[in-house]
Amino acid sequence: MLVVGFPAGPWGTNCWVLATGKGEQCVVVDPGKDAAPGIEDVVREQGLEPVAVLLTHGHIDHVWSVVPVCGARGIPAYIHPDDRSMLADPLAGISAQTAQMLASMTEGKLAAGEPDDVRLLTDGAVLELAGLELVVDHAPGHTRGSVMFRQAAAEGVPPLLLSGDVLFEGSIGRTDLPGGDHEAMLASLARKVLPLDDETVVLPGHGGTTTIGDERATNPYLTALIRQGSSTAAPGRGL
Repeated sequence: MLVVGFPAGPWGTNCWVLATGKGEQCVVVDPGKDAAPGIEDVVREQGLEPVAVLLTHGHIDHVWSVVPVCGARGIPAYIHPDDRSMLADPLAGISAQTAQMLASMTEGKLAAGEPDDVRLLTDGAVLELAGLELVVDHAPGHTRGSVMFRQAAAEGVPPLLLSGDVLFEGSIGRTDLPGGDHEAMLASLARKVLPLDDETVVLPGHGGTTTIGDERATNPYLTALIRQGSSTAAPGRGL
């Protein structure tokens, strides 16, 4: 299996490209600001053919380049229906500070809209794309429509979790933005993250990769859930 990731744009949003191997079809996950050139570099270097864009949630730092990336190749974008409105209204769900940054970057003329082909995700759905089977886990808390994508273990490859802004190395996504819900986040962590195998490799929306085992042992939010104690041991991260 081929997994390539790189941080893009001013928020350092991780864009991931997944394929069964070189020269195959691929999926692109979370093409944020300035991600398009990096995606083209990966596609060219690995001989890949993108067939879909997957969005873990609707925040602008994860969807900024979805229209040009999808439009350049005529491919669909997948998003949970609870976050779809943010494609057309990128100021929804962000902080005032981020809105000011956007205004300065775009001179007040932020382009927004949906790709021509938008497909909606449901909890538990299995996406069969580019030779991959990705399970969709609806995990609200950071946003109402946050999802994670799971790839089961294969020969020589551990299970993978594309966690978006649900789970980070040592932290979780912030829940103080519009649409955020701390109790929903804790429920998502308990239902969707803690049951995963320790060897699961976590590919997050920001920061470095980690494993479920490491997070179960050291992430203050997960250890607090395990202890059934306080869940506010560290600040959340994200946009």
